[in-house]
Amino acid sequence: MAPSARTLAADSRNGIPFTNVQQAVRREEAMRKCAALTLSLLFCAAVAGAQSSSGTQGSIGFGPQVGIFKSRDADNARVMGGAALRLKLSQALGVEGSINYREEDYRGGAVRVKSWPVMATGLIYPLPFVYGAIGMGWYNTTVDYKNLLSETKQKFGWHFGGGAELPVGNIAKLTGDVRYVFLDYDFTQVPGAEGLNSDFYVITVGFLFGL
Repeated sequence: MAPSARTLAADSRNGIPFTNVQQAVRREEAMRKCAALTLSLLFCAAVAGAQSSSGTQGSIGFGPQVGIFKSRDADNARVMGGAALRLKLSQALGVEGSINYREEDYRGGAVRVKSWPVMATGLIYPLPFVYGAIGMGWYNTTVDYKNLLSETKQKFGWHFGGGAELPVGNIAKLTGDVRYVFLDYDFTQVPGAEGLNSDFYVITVGFLFGL
């Protein structure tokens, strides 16, 4: 729901430019539409994959993953870790769900962000071991403004990328991919921080055990 005129006026009095608030509202609305579209595409892919598999059960893999990520305006690249569940629906389609923990600093440590990304990703295999990826993520995020305050918010972002998966014997797969994530934390509590760009890239390696 878009904020009321009273809320926008209050934000303007608090030092947040009216145009910035409008832009944030538009970005949030666009992100929600993108999230709904991505979920629809993933659902359609799952249905199509199930129909095209002709009764053949898809392979399922679950295991740990670790990645290196760097937001555009963050102080440094950081390491994140988590786990992923991947289902191969057919020779050409797959889906993946993952959860990770990530932490990063901005403005020389004045702003610290901790988040738990929960991602849903559709996978398209032009070759048996090579895939493209597109999906969305829900980010439960805590932002700590040094010596001032802390806030927790939920944000949606979407991502795309590609990678490869290689079999390790008959029981596991080694995966590796690169993804770019569009994510707006909308920093507004610290003067000069509202323009920070939190889009990021992540290089991930995982090890999936067959279930």
